[in-house]
Amino acid sequence: MNRRALVRRPSPRLAEGLLTHIDRVPVDVDLAVQQWEAYVAALRGEGWETIEVPPAPECPDSVFVEDTVVVYDDLAVIARPGADERRAEVTGTEQVLRDLGLRIAHVEAPGTLDGGDVLKHDGTVWVGLGGRTNRSGIDQLAAHLAPMGATVVAVPLTRALHLKSAVTALPDGTVVGWEEVVDDPDVWDSFLAVPEEPGSHVVLLDGSTVLMSASAPRTRALYEERGLRVVAVDVTEFEKLEGCVTCLSVRLRG
Repeated sequence: MNRRALVRRPSPRLAEGLLTHIDRVPVDVDLAVQQWEAYVAALRGEGWETIEVPPAPECPDSVFVEDTVVVYDDLAVIARPGADERRAEVTGTEQVLRDLGLRIAHVEAPGTLDGGDVLKHDGTVWVGLGGRTNRSGIDQLAAHLAPMGATVVAVPLTRALHLKSAVTALPDGTVVGWEEVVDDPDVWDSFLAVPEEPGSHVVLLDGSTVLMSASAPRTRALYEERGLRVVAVDVTEFEKLEGCVTCLSVRLRG
């Protein structure tokens, strides 16, 4: 399988990034750049080709490239971020995906959609409703994905910035989350509560390997007990801005 990941270098203004559910604390931008470089190196070390979206230094949150698009097979649905300040971020992502040959669709006003609100697994697409993504955005995404056989399910979201700030999925489809920020775990047939908030975010590297934050050692042990191989990276500076391992890349698996 051809495995590629879009990434975007942090803005010098990273420390000014938006916050919704946590208090602002100082961000070490130089350390964040080092952590980002180590994150990119970890992807490459696991056989992923990384493709840099042109930097957007004027956009503090632009390193969180996942929010700019939802990719499903060969279709890239360009997001319309729920925060006005982030809408300039999508242009660079769209151009890179056009150059890669993906088909392009858009979420249009009055719809809003952040890619971080979208969790995909085995033909089902769950989308967080209530934060940065609205009902029109979900309906438009569903219309774009329907010809490809995807089922789009809206999920209530009130306790976290994005759906994938609360839950992600393991390779076997088990949805993992930190219950304090999950509105309704019963949405998923198989839900596993994890003991640390950063442990609820995993990037699937292959059928038995996940990338996760080094800030969740107990959750790492839990995953390893389930037979998974874990690649842990330090993303503390991004966690201060409600970021995590998923939002730092867009994975292309085709």
